[in-house]
Amino acid sequence: MFRSYVAESRMKSIRNNIVSRSLFSLFRKQPFPAPPPGPLLPHEEPIDEEFCPSYNSTHCYPLKPGDVLANRYQALVKVGWGGSSTVWFARDLRGYRWKPETVVALKISNHNHQAPQEEYDTEQHIAKTDPSHRGRALLRTSSDYFVLDGPNGKHSCLAYEPLREPLWLYQRRFVGEKIPLVIVKLYTTFVLTALDYLHTECKIVHTDLNLQNIMVSFEDPAVLGNFMNTQLETPMQYKIDSTGRPIYLCHNEFGSLKNLNAIPQIVDFGSANKLDAENKYGIYPIQIDYYRAPEVILGCGWRMSADIWTLGTLLWELIESEKLFRQVHDKDRSYNAKAHLAEMIALLGPPPPEVLTRAREMLEHKWPVAVSKVPNGPRYDNAQDFFGGPFFDADDKFLHGYLIPDRKLADVIPASLEGKDRGNFLSFAKSMLAWNPAERKTAKELLEHPFLQLD
Repeated sequence: MFRSYVAESRMKSIRNNIVSRSLFSLFRKQPFPAPPPGPLLPHEEPIDEEFCPSYNSTHCYPLKPGDVLANRYQALVKVGWGGSSTVWFARDLRGYRWKPETVVALKISNHNHQAPQEEYDTEQHIAKTDPSHRGRALLRTSSDYFVLDGPNGKHSCLAYEPLREPLWLYQRRFVGEKIPLVIVKLYTTFVLTALDYLHTECKIVHTDLNLQNIMVSFEDPAVLGNFMNTQLETPMQYKIDSTGRPIYLCHNEFGSLKNLNAIPQIVDFGSANKLDAENKYGIYPIQIDYYRAPEVILGCGWRMSADIWTLGTLLWELIESEKLFRQVHDKDRSYNAKAHLAEMIALLGPPPPEVLTRAREMLEHKWPVAVSKVPNGPRYDNAQDFFGGPFFDADDKFLHGYLIPDRKLADVIPASLEGKDRGNFLSFAKSMLAWNPAERKTAKELLEHPFLQLD
């Protein structure tokens, strides 16, 4: 009799629990109905991705607006793409209907790209090292990681806070595509604060700083909310490619700025390197061509100061929308390290002997794993061969002097700078653009520079 009573009580408890869960499920957020198909483009009309030589639609996860991923995220609009991933804005379905709507940016890797697990681990290290540091909030890190099964393989997916746009696009919103100097100074301060945390506390080198990887936040939450609401009414244009797959056009126009409250954040840590010992150096090629530091080209080994060099070159783009180095590529648009070094010599003078001595010493140590510039291309086991050297002879003379242009750093100070800003800018730039990495100021030191002071 007792056992029968206990069994009946348990069954009653289970039934009540099921009913309770069913009732609560009615109040949980539900996916929106899938939006209707957008305008269909002609098959022969190429879109953004198809202009990229390495693009292959079969490598991408076949996502459609309205799809729910990981039983949690409903993707609604594609807002970006790259050589290794696509980015979609999605609703987070976790929680109850009366809770505010949460939107995330989902970065979905191509099936042949395996880095996201490392990227997630790096970002978790950044997120947890010292959350109280004021630079922590200026580095965007992922909030979730999961893996999707696609028809041709697995796809890693990272979830992020959605941001408005990269700095190069934000820049176009200003007259003459020039951000006002006071905002440039403020944003540079933000970036240096982020780098101070990244370099000093996390011991990480970003290695890929550029205006694409510095993004600004939404200046007003209503802008993002309105944008997401319109996706149900104006679905994305798409086309059917030669494989029969739909390709959606990015829709990332969020309208005019309501105010200037957008905050910059450094994003994309897929190429970041952790160097947590003083005698630990990176040796393999890093950085985009324009922003490559001299120690990377010469094979001296690089550390956090390589990011500082890149930020120094970015100053010209932030202030004048022009690049500092103008002969980085040859007529075929291939990277020309000889010409790049020649321009460094013109602007900064010849490299000091200790830098070239270090380069020669490092040449004796081959890379553990040879690398190629392109898939199935020749493989190289040292920086000199990789970048097309030699560049200097045994007496430290540059072997390609005919490439040195008639330009000095003092002659290329942005024309818009006036008064004391001109001298302060030159001093600030020289603090970052030094041949010897040891002579570059750290992010923390640069934060105290007079150029950043707001009058």
